[in-house]
Amino acid sequence: MDQIKIGRFIAERRKKAGLTQMQLAEKLGITDKAVSKWERGIAMPDTSIMLDLCAILGIGVDELLSGED
Repeated sequence: MDQIKIGRFIAERRKKAGLTQMQLAEKLGITDKAVSKWERGIAMPDTSIMLDLCAILGIGVDELLSGED
């Protein structure tokens, strides 16, 4: 898994969904700092919220983990 690639993909899909980092964080019940860390490739989303994240971004878990459509 390439965390940088995944982070860029999350950022791209978030923006495509018309959401700010704060709005995405609120939907997931986390901080915007966590979203920022994902998008910079410093951290990965926790498995407990991965399905919710994918639903919000309109992607599958396989797409999330590969960092591409």
